[in-house]
Amino acid sequence: MAVNLSSLKPPRGSRHRKVRVGRGIGSKLGKTAGRGNKGQKSRKGYSRRAGFEGGQMPLHRRIPKRGFHNPFARNFAVVNVDMLNAFAAGETVTPQALLARGLVRRERDAVKILGDGNLKVPLTVQAHAFSKSAQEKITDAGGKVEILS
Repeated sequence: MAVNLSSLKPPRGSRHRKVRVGRGIGSKLGKTAGRGNKGQKSRKGYSRRAGFEGGQMPLHRRIPKRGFHNPFARNFAVVNVDMLNAFAAGETVTPQALLARGLVRRERDAVKILGDGNLKVPLTVQAHAFSKSAQEKITDAGGKVEILS
């Protein structure tokens, strides 16, 4: 049998008929339509507030609140100057090169170079931020610092 648009059918059991509630005794969902008897939840127009726990103090109000989350914080992947000794002299160190060497885990993080350790090879280092000591150590080793936007 040829398969074409007119012969396509969904797999058996994947499509269900919508349950029509409140359509008489014989439908098993007549009279109260599966809502039970009386009370707020049986009325039309009822909608429960998110996190509502039946009048009990809700979880988001029970737990203590502490601290502050800065929505504008920038996440930096931190690389120390001594880790850059893995590169050959005269090489250009980019965030992609650091990712390829496994010195940075995620590509979406901005890269910041910190000044821990000593640099023995002259490199052109491209990163989003540098500490002052890292800048000094890179330039003292004969390298160049390029700040990415």
